[in-house]
Amino acid sequence: MCGILAVLGCSDDSQAKRVRVLELSRRLKHRGPDWSGLYQHGDCYLAHQRLAIVDPASGDQPLYNEDKKIVVTVNGEIYNHEQLRQLLPNHKFRTGSDCDVIAHLYEEYGEKFVEMLDGMFSFVLLDARDNSFLVARDAIGITSLYIGWGLDGSIWISSELKGLNDECETFEAFPPGHLYSSKNGALRRWYNPPWFSESIPSTPYDPLLLRRSFENAVIKRLMTDVPFGVLLSGGLDSSLVASVTARYLAGTKAAKSWGPQLHSFCVGLEGSPDLKAGKEVADYLGTVHHEFRFSVQDGIDAIEDVIYHIETYDVTTIRASTPMFLMSRKIKSLGVKMVISGEGSDEIFGGYLYFHKAPNKEELHRETCRKIKALHQYDCLRANKATSAWGLEARVPFLDKEFIDVAMNIDPEWKMIKPNQGRMEKWILRKAFDDEEKPYLPKHILYRQKEQFSDGVGYSWIDGLKAHAELHVTDKMMRNAALIFPHNTPTTKEAYHYRVIFERFFPQNSAMLSVPGGASVACSTATAVSWDASWSKNLDPSGRAAIGVHNSGYEKHLTNENLTPKIVDSGPLMNGVTSPRLTIRS
Repeated sequence: MCGILAVLGCSDDSQAKRVRVLELSRRLKHRGPDWSGLYQHGDCYLAHQRLAIVDPASGDQPLYNEDKKIVVTVNGEIYNHEQLRQLLPNHKFRTGSDCDVIAHLYEEYGEKFVEMLDGMFSFVLLDARDNSFLVARDAIGITSLYIGWGLDGSIWISSELKGLNDECETFEAFPPGHLYSSKNGALRRWYNPPWFSESIPSTPYDPLLLRRSFENAVIKRLMTDVPFGVLLSGGLDSSLVASVTARYLAGTKAAKSWGPQLHSFCVGLEGSPDLKAGKEVADYLGTVHHEFRFSVQDGIDAIEDVIYHIETYDVTTIRASTPMFLMSRKIKSLGVKMVISGEGSDEIFGGYLYFHKAPNKEELHRETCRKIKALHQYDCLRANKATSAWGLEARVPFLDKEFIDVAMNIDPEWKMIKPNQGRMEKWILRKAFDDEEKPYLPKHILYRQKEQFSDGVGYSWIDGLKAHAELHVTDKMMRNAALIFPHNTPTTKEAYHYRVIFERFFPQNSAMLSVPGGASVACSTATAVSWDASWSKNLDPSGRAAIGVHNSGYEKHLTNENLTPKIVDSGPLMNGVTSPRLTIRS
């Protein structure tokens, strides 16, 4: 995953400005440690930090058309670039990069070409012929992107907040599925699927169609010229990703270059549910499996670095980002540059445990729509930034546009959880891959109860975070929380602790407003909290907060005396990145 930074119309073409843009671009170097590039046209600057995945030798950016009048800086992967090249027979490409098609497509199709792209991407395109520019972000917001405005009338675009927060008067997340054209000076939604209106679909469930569309989503993401693997927690989603990848890897270009045996990676506390299940699935699939163990203290020591990189104070995102952040560092140290992951399934299929309480299919469907629309603020943000912090790219086949269209067009009655009929959460996905002749997974894994990532790495992880917050946040501080933080007021000591750290790194008002808020239980939206009257008294994003649903719900662990680990009261981390003490088992 690369890092992009653009400064457009800043009324300053001096050498000092160029140096400043380079300085800010270096804040994104963790995203793309392989090469740096900068293009300047008058008072417009396009900077790029490259993570080389496809065509590492010649795909450096910015990229150009033949006469170098159209310039583009891109973060992402265009999976259908080979098909798109066939639509451009009269064009000459400088590189084999998948992103090289963008400038040429713009020449032929104008801004409408964005709808032709199949992939994850965010880019800035500058047309030097008339000094116009175009900014776009992928359909769901898998890649992170921000837009800001300077007092001098300039527009800033950056992959992360830290690239622009010190220079812009105001800034915000660039909305997914949108493009901005300087010619009309406005945002326009380019991604308009049927489900976006939240109307209730009625298409019957076709398990083979669902299976085939997911397999196709995985296969297209095997496009790579560098070593890769899969994240494997042993839950349904990551296990299906690993199973399909292992099944179709042989014969691909990636297999010819790096071997037919798949590598898989799992992280957890000693004895965690994910480590046990991940190992079992890896043995079943025959992957080269790598287990990373961390302690609660390792995770706590990394919290400040995590918040700096993830750029949020949302509790559940930080809880889940920390083990992923630690794991990503170890994965990169093994020479791997890309991983395939299972984000997005729970939002599409109603897989979170609170969906057990959905009152009817209409409410379930609307909630899944709300969850998908918000992914860029939560799981996509986590998966993108926790991996990019170490120059690792995460690809997410469940968020493939074609797969989403198939899955979200199914009559939501099929997604309703009905235990008395043997239908648990994500039953239609499980059933689609329940193949007796050529099994994808062991039955008990295929029907394993949903574990949120922050729970699956070990239940004592969250308990340890809460205990740590108790050491740093007093009751007196909580009494003044609404006065100190009137927007998104933290309601727990853990949330307060994260907020203080976040605002130290990102003190601007716009930064605070970029983070979502609202009541949540087990990762629900605020709207879904009303599905169960008891939830309003137990607001916690952990899956164990779904009282009466989770097999290890909080009501079964009302005392944490045996769960809370010993916490060391460590001071703030001022410089550098921690070196977590992780054990690798391969």
